[in-house]
Amino acid sequence: MVNAMLNQSTGDLSLLKGWNATLPNTDVMPVMFLGHGSPMNAIQTNEFTRTWNSIGAELETQPTAILCISAHWLTQGGTAVTAMQMPKTIHDFGGFPQALFDVQYPASGNKSLVDATIDEVKSIQIHQDHEWGLDHGTWSVLCHVFPQATIPVVQLSIDYSQGAQYHYDLAKQLSQLRRKGVLIVASGNLVHNLRLIPRGQMNDYFGFDWALEADAKMQKFLLEHDHQSLIKWDKQGQAFHLAIPTPDHYYPMIYALALQEDKDELSLFNTQAVGGSITMTSFRLDQN
Repeated sequence: MVNAMLNQSTGDLSLLKGWNATLPNTDVMPVMFLGHGSPMNAIQTNEFTRTWNSIGAELETQPTAILCISAHWLTQGGTAVTAMQMPKTIHDFGGFPQALFDVQYPASGNKSLVDATIDEVKSIQIHQDHEWGLDHGTWSVLCHVFPQATIPVVQLSIDYSQGAQYHYDLAKQLSQLRRKGVLIVASGNLVHNLRLIPRGQMNDYFGFDWALEADAKMQKFLLEHDHQSLIKWDKQGQAFHLAIPTPDHYYPMIYALALQEDKDELSLFNTQAVGGSITMTSFRLDQN
């Protein structure tokens, strides 16, 4: 009982410390776009999760806090930021094993990051949200990148009533957070068409021709810093329309893309198709 009380006390102090942590001046932090794929990746070990694990282990500077833009928090007519001390772990899916529903990611929030995000974005008023939490777009990857959940996490919603250019322009205003110890993580998928996954083949490593075509073009645009072609994704032909039947999983990439600066080196990883119509293609921005 004494040990349990001590553990609870230590946890409460850690939570309070994370919530109250200030944002220091730092070197420019990386930006990540992580293709998250199936929620099952949270409880599996595979080539994707091993890469996520190595990202956290090899970061030169540990983040003070993480700002995550997930494909699974869509709002209408406004943008919100999670503003609670202890965001709940949201299991926003169905039909998966109980082990996945048992996963908890007990990272604290961070008041300084909430305030800084609101202050940095001048074009709109970002609302403080006390109801959401951390959805699986966030915790299914962070549980591998930072498995101890000791780094505070704040989520920023995607206003789904707006288009790609709007999100690009909003994201650019977040650039100073990179200089405050904040790791910005966007979580979605470049190619994401669940309806076209053949039955029983969700975990098979292959891509339909149109999926591979769209992903290859996206990779080319990324490496060539061709932001406008990626913003105008709906003008890029039939393969893109099959790859992005709805832009919810694509928009997080736009946030990461917008944060690319002249000194950033973009590197691709996890460039693999799964289930025929999903690609795990991811990238990071680093300044050396």
